[in-house]
Amino acid sequence: MSETYNIYCDESCHLENDHQRVMVLGAIWCPLEKTREISVRIREIKNRHEIKPDFEVKWTKVSPAQKEFYTDLIDYFFDDDDLHFRALIVPDKSILRHDRFGQNHDTWYYKMYFDMLKVIFSPEAHYRIYLDIKDTRSAAKVAKLHEVLCNNMYDFKRQIIERVQAVRSHEVELLQIADLLIGAVSYVNRNISTSDVKLALVVRMQKRSQYELTRTTLLLEKKVNLFRWHPEEVR
Repeated sequence: MSETYNIYCDESCHLENDHQRVMVLGAIWCPLEKTREISVRIREIKNRHEIKPDFEVKWTKVSPAQKEFYTDLIDYFFDDDDLHFRALIVPDKSILRHDRFGQNHDTWYYKMYFDMLKVIFSPEAHYRIYLDIKDTRSAAKVAKLHEVLCNNMYDFKRQIIERVQAVRSHEVELLQIADLLIGAVSYVNRNISTSDVKLALVVRMQKRSQYELTRTTLLLEKKVNLFRWHPEEVR
């Protein structure tokens, strides 16, 4: 029997004119049957640090008082063999010239999402993809992304990519962990050092992954798989 996986996707600085050069798309994935167990483990970590179960983990919320809590979350990700992370890094989206390729920012964005996810997909498995609700366009974006992913996989009956669905991140622990890891990757690639705690979390992720988090990893890397995208690499 083929396995079903849940994929939890998030993004950092994805808008065209947000005055941020670096964009990161990322995803955490795990077997469907493991999702409840993993969510329970995350709540146990919260409880151990006397943090309320409904507290939303976010990179933007990282503070000195919760350094050990966020460190434990990163360690848990690396200690659980069922959890995997993939991210696509765009170093400078300000240099993009969409008109040269007959596209706009939205069509390029969907291409990048497929490039981020394609190494996760296997034609023998099934996938359910969950994205954080960002704005009123979420429903249209979800429908378009499902269409683009299935077309690129020749999955016209949607048997491989069964579902693409927008959810609220504060209700989904695994989406929050995706936000945390994407935040760390984005932070180091933006080359900023405004927070000692965030720098410490980046170093922890670098140490545990054995990657600098700024370069493309081996294609078959299963735990932390990164792709640093450049305009000349993907058309």
